[in-house]
Amino acid sequence: MGDMTVTTPPRVLTVAGSDSGGGAGIQADLKTMLALGVHGMSVIAAVTAQNSLGVQGYWELPPEAVRAQLDSVLGDIGAQSVKTGMLASPGLVEVVAEALGAYPAPVVVDPVGVSKHGDPLLAPEAVDTVRTRLLPVATVVTPNLWEVEQLTSVKVEDEHGLRRAADAILELGPTWALIKGGHLPGEPVDLLTDGTSEYRFSAPRLDNRHTHGTGCTLASAIAARLALGDDVPTAVGKAKEYVTGAIARGFPLGDGIGPVDHAWRWR
Repeated sequence: MGDMTVTTPPRVLTVAGSDSGGGAGIQADLKTMLALGVHGMSVIAAVTAQNSLGVQGYWELPPEAVRAQLDSVLGDIGAQSVKTGMLASPGLVEVVAEALGAYPAPVVVDPVGVSKHGDPLLAPEAVDTVRTRLLPVATVVTPNLWEVEQLTSVKVEDEHGLRRAADAILELGPTWALIKGGHLPGEPVDLLTDGTSEYRFSAPRLDNRHTHGTGCTLASAIAARLALGDDVPTAVGKAKEYVTGAIARGFPLGDGIGPVDHAWRWR
């Protein structure tokens, strides 16, 4: 071996749901973290039965199981950043918000409401808990336009509405809002703001329907870059580059929507 010094990479924790199909959720998060050079760890909040056609069912874990996972990881190993995804129920959102509110690392919240296929992944009564408990502890929150509407009732029709959406999200307490405008017509634009500075990220509209896991992947990539020491705007810019490449190389899987390619930089 020689005198090779072993250094521990930055550690990133994902708190989310498992995707049996491997394209989104915890699986996407861990693949993204590996691809970006950080050590990924996971707290599983829910188990989904899903494939390329949709989500056939989900089962949340008991709050004490989620709490125990959080205590195990954060108590012994620690994390330089945390990403949250599917949290399913008010009780789980509560437990996660409480643990992360007391922990001194940046938190990237992907406020997962529905899957790519339109399957609900958050109980309606949990939306309020996300709004009042989780968003106030977030460093960055990454809603798509549907999630913006679910959280704030603000409906965005065009690019001009992005800032209004961001301001409505910021009122709920996160430090930064990244509003994903991909569902608007035209070239997709995402808006990042902390209420003072404003950044716009545009990317080409890729003609590829294999986009399962994009939201999970983007939030995890942001968390990974924050753990590596980037500030928020830099982290988002680099995360966007990674995700754009992954979408460009998304591949078919099963009979439905395939995943993005988390390993595109290695292929």
